[in-house]
Amino acid sequence: MPKIKTNSGSKKRFTLTGTGKVKRKHAYKSHILTKKTKKQKRNLTHVGLVASVDTKRVKALLGM
Repeated sequence: MPKIKTNSGSKKRFTLTGTGKVKRKHAYKSHILTKKTKKQKRNLTHVGLVASVDTKRVKALLGM
């Protein structure tokens, strides 16, 4: 049986925490920032967690 390849896009976007949760970044922080408020941009900076219903799917893409 061959090894399962890690999805390249997923490995750039997600990281695992020590407890096995999946960290992600917020969307809408890369461009067109002039029309967004300071508060909006500041809140998008913080790291979020992937929802528990999607964790299994993301871990499969990461080869876990």
